[in-house]
Amino acid sequence: MCASFCLLFNRPIARLSRFASPLVLSITALLAAGCGGNGPAFSGNTAVTLLASSTANDELSVLSLYITGIALTSKAGKTVTLLATPQAIEFIHLNGGVEPLLTVSIPQDVYTSATVSAKYGTTECETFQSSDPTEVSSYGDIGTDAAAVTVNLPQPITVTGTGMGLDLNLLVSQTTNYTSCPGIFTGPFSLTPTFDLTPVAFASQPTNVTNGMATGLRGLIESVTAAGASFSVAGDFGAGASGPTWQVSSNASTLFQGVSRASQLAAGMPVEMDVAIQSDGTLAATRIAVYDANPANVSFSTGQLIYFGSRLPAVPTQGLSMAEQSQGPDFAGLGGGAIPYNFANAAFQISGQLANLSALPFTASFNASNMVPGQNVFATTHLVTQSLPYPGSTVTLLPQSIDGTVSAISSSGSFTIYTVSLAPYNLFPALAPLQGQVNSLSDPGSMVVYADSNTQMLNKPAAGSVARFYGLVFNDNGTLRMDCAQVSDGVPE
Repeated sequence: MCASFCLLFNRPIARLSRFASPLVLSITALLAAGCGGNGPAFSGNTAVTLLASSTANDELSVLSLYITGIALTSKAGKTVTLLATPQAIEFIHLNGGVEPLLTVSIPQDVYTSATVSAKYGTTECETFQSSDPTEVSSYGDIGTDAAAVTVNLPQPITVTGTGMGLDLNLLVSQTTNYTSCPGIFTGPFSLTPTFDLTPVAFASQPTNVTNGMATGLRGLIESVTAAGASFSVAGDFGAGASGPTWQVSSNASTLFQGVSRASQLAAGMPVEMDVAIQSDGTLAATRIAVYDANPANVSFSTGQLIYFGSRLPAVPTQGLSMAEQSQGPDFAGLGGGAIPYNFANAAFQISGQLANLSALPFTASFNASNMVPGQNVFATTHLVTQSLPYPGSTVTLLPQSIDGTVSAISSSGSFTIYTVSLAPYNLFPALAPLQGQVNSLSDPGSMVVYADSNTQMLNKPAAGSVARFYGLVFNDNGTLRMDCAQVSDGVPE
């Protein structure tokens, strides 16, 4: 009725408003507000869920920032706080993905600027100074302050409705300043954190990162309700501070992997999960994976493997994994670095995030005979001691993002196949020459990527273009092949 009334009477009233009585002027103002003449009508607060993400190429393996505050400023100059409790966020594992940080209720308004305060940050890259895989280049920037942080709003952010999201995307290339990956704790190097902040509308049934689906969240279960229908997970951390805590619920449609039902979840278990972010910020688990069901003194780390071989003859299955995330009693306060494992007695597994492995036109397997440096792994141990290497209990292949140039496009059955050339600093070509590796690659600078109808095509790359591909990477008899879950825009190499 409002729309019809506006169409019939807006123009006549506008013509007569010069001579109208105060009553007519009041009706005009009311119609303009109620029918959208002055933009959205604001009333009360909106639940805003803050998300973290990043846009990166493959040069860095870890980039953690200790965020001390985030605030929005409206067009009228009013400031509201989104984050007041400091959080450490590791951004490289969020390349092309999202991770919910918190939900806060703020006044509905149009916000035109934002500020982020960062106390310090650390980064790691794997440019080796010799053939010794333990010589990892690492550096940090202590004392980053708000003046060094840039937050871009591509457009003003309108906060309205019952709930919405805000994506804080770290632009890694603009954030890090160096000419090459230096030696340990050498420079010159600096961090100037640069973000894009954009609104996200949550779908009732989200399908990807653009509408409320967060995949591959990892953490330790802190507490579980009696029936296991809801539980609390401590998320990843780095740079010496805690990360987010997620309150998660499950239902009859939740897929369980490693355990058969919610009631088998227990405090202390490490989990990997996919969640649908609801409009009010609550998290509904669509998949919950438990790769080590023994919660006793369990610690875990995730990150790209940087060595798997026989550097020590007595330990032919020794591996070094970069700790972009590490939790549990063995790794308390670690915050990064390479963690040595002995995988001789470990159970090898593959993440259940992608469900089409049996349909691939190659045999997708992951074990000690084909694991290679560069693959993203989730490793657990129950040692509770500083004796090294840690005896690996489980090692699970996780999805990862790679940035590369598409050199050819073909097809096989229901799959589109992209042949991707990797930059020399990508870990697969960078690590392949190291001495003592157990398994080798025939062409570590190239990867064959398989996309099907389930792949989220946020970008459709053409031959010669650069794109980011997210999925499980396998070593198929010396050839790198990816089962792709998502294709995003590329980052210059």
